[in-house]
Amino acid sequence: MLPLVLDQVTFAAGGKTIIDRVSAEISAGPRTIILGPNGAGKSVLMRLCHGLLKPTAGSVSWRGPANGQQRQAMVFQRPVMLRRSAVANVIYGLRLAGVTPSERELRARDVIEAVGLTAVADRPARVLSGGEQQRLAMARAWALNPEVLFLDEPTANLDPAATRDVETIIGQIRASGTKIVMTTHNLGQAKRMGDEILFLDLGRLVERASVAIFFQRPASPEAAAFIREWIP
Repeated sequence: MLPLVLDQVTFAAGGKTIIDRVSAEISAGPRTIILGPNGAGKSVLMRLCHGLLKPTAGSVSWRGPANGQQRQAMVFQRPVMLRRSAVANVIYGLRLAGVTPSERELRARDVIEAVGLTAVADRPARVLSGGEQQRLAMARAWALNPEVLFLDEPTANLDPAATRDVETIIGQIRASGTKIVMTTHNLGQAKRMGDEILFLDLGRLVERASVAIFFQRPASPEAAAFIREWIP
């Protein structure tokens, strides 16, 4: 279904422009990091890409032959856990996706094992720790075999150990062939997890570059200032 094309995308709410005429093409392959300070509009742009929000102006379109709505998934900072067991959360997502009953539990158990949650698979999802819930959210998305996975600051509320666990899972999902598009304001994570940077500031796409070039030779004063703030 890729590439995903953003053409002069603008989003306004409450009389305020949150995303301001963003144009970009997101293609298969490299891990794309949407980077920027808090309040830059990263999460709103991610929701526009995923289709949860509609642009006030401009367009968001999938240019590939596949149906974008059926081949993408998204994981949020604070995932919503259903009132059922961990494995049943995954099974429910598969049911909504039209997976046959005979395949649902097998696939759900496989991804639960892959993210290291076998021991808590039959526990209520809402009693799991924050890190376990985020791993479960990753499993729920991964079970759908998405072509594109949107990740909105998936480790923002986690401690370092839980962050490492989630980053490892992201690497596994990417290795399985899924395109990763991820927001973060953490420069260290952007370096570890990204191949290309889309730098957002005050709702505008200020700069796009490979990770190496962005951090070594930022082309915009906004990006240079952001990097200096984090790396004195």
